[in-house]
Amino acid sequence: MASIAALQSSMASLSISPSSFLGNHLSPSFSFPTSIKFAKVKPCTVVMRIKRWERKKCKPNSLPILHKMHVKIGDTVKIISGREKGKIGEVSELFKHNSTVIVKDMNLKTKHVKPAREGDPGEIRKIEAPIHSSNMMLYSTEQKVASRVGHKFLEDGTKVRYLIKTGEIIDSVDNWKKAMKEREK
Repeated sequence: MASIAALQSSMASLSISPSSFLGNHLSPSFSFPTSIKFAKVKPCTVVMRIKRWERKKCKPNSLPILHKMHVKIGDTVKIISGREKGKIGEVSELFKHNSTVIVKDMNLKTKHVKPAREGDPGEIRKIEAPIHSSNMMLYSTEQKVASRVGHKFLEDGTKVRYLIKTGEIIDSVDNWKKAMKEREK
């Protein structure tokens, strides 16, 4: 009760008319009460538009979050689910923002291309669509088996990937150079 009476008396002492307040700034003598504490606002995650129908989470600096993947360019993989299940191919391109991979001559889609100029014919192209990296396993061409990937350190201190079933080391300088040469062609 006492607090309500104090509030009513303080409001009566202000004597602000509605017509004098509209459109005018507050007087410089007006200050906010110091007893009010404002809560800290937590920064929310920024969403980047990659395509119109899919939104991706981004870091606070508006760069997309890049996911770690078990496959790299030049790896031989076996597709374990989807329309291309059971087929074997080589990774040609990676998209780390959404963990998808393009495998050579796999998951072919038709793209209808309009003519560039009048009189030119349009065309229908076959393009390789990306496949999610969780739908593939690394494949050993020597022993003809698909396996999960493991990581270990060699004697010289280099970290390499290896196939868990066969123990075959995947990462080697020769494989990487061969993949880069083929990619440049």
